[in-house]
Amino acid sequence: MSDLLVIAFDDETSAFDLRSELVKLQSEYLIKLEDAVVVTRPEADDIQLHQSLNLTAAGAVGGTFWGTLVGLLFLNPLVGAAVGAGSGALAGYLTDYGVNDDFMREIGQKVAPGGSALFLLVREMTTDKVLDRIAGYHKKGRVIQSSLSNADEERLREALTDAGMTPASSDGTTTPAAGV
Repeated sequence: MSDLLVIAFDDETSAFDLRSELVKLQSEYLIKLEDAVVVTRPEADDIQLHQSLNLTAAGAVGGTFWGTLVGLLFLNPLVGAAVGAGSGALAGYLTDYGVNDDFMREIGQKVAPGGSALFLLVREMTTDKVLDRIAGYHKKGRVIQSSLSNADEERLREALTDAGMTPASSDGTTTPAAGV
């Protein structure tokens, strides 16, 4: 079973940076991501989804290949390639892999204008090593939704804030955590 994590940031670039870091961790086999989508909100009513995998383009490429191959069988590879590319692109466009787009737009309404959120669908992760790597990241992200256990979610929240500091307030300042 996969875990859903939604981490919000006050700026647009931090979510892209964290996604890049997690992709590096994936290449080191510390995490397995099913989906990683950045949602930005440049203006109050504008929500944009930045998928990590463009299924429309991938479908068009695959469709072109298979269309050309089938077209060769009927001695008309150009028509086969065109039909294959079109049908592959349509199939890719209609495919909703990973986190549901409507769900991301709905949660994206919680992101402040000018901010961003990173939606992750995590199949597996070496939790302690991943949290250690993003703890040095200090981008002041805040978890707005998660399917992790309460203990793991709290560890994630701590990793996304400076040690001993509470998350950034709306004016960007931090305050010492209670009891510190």
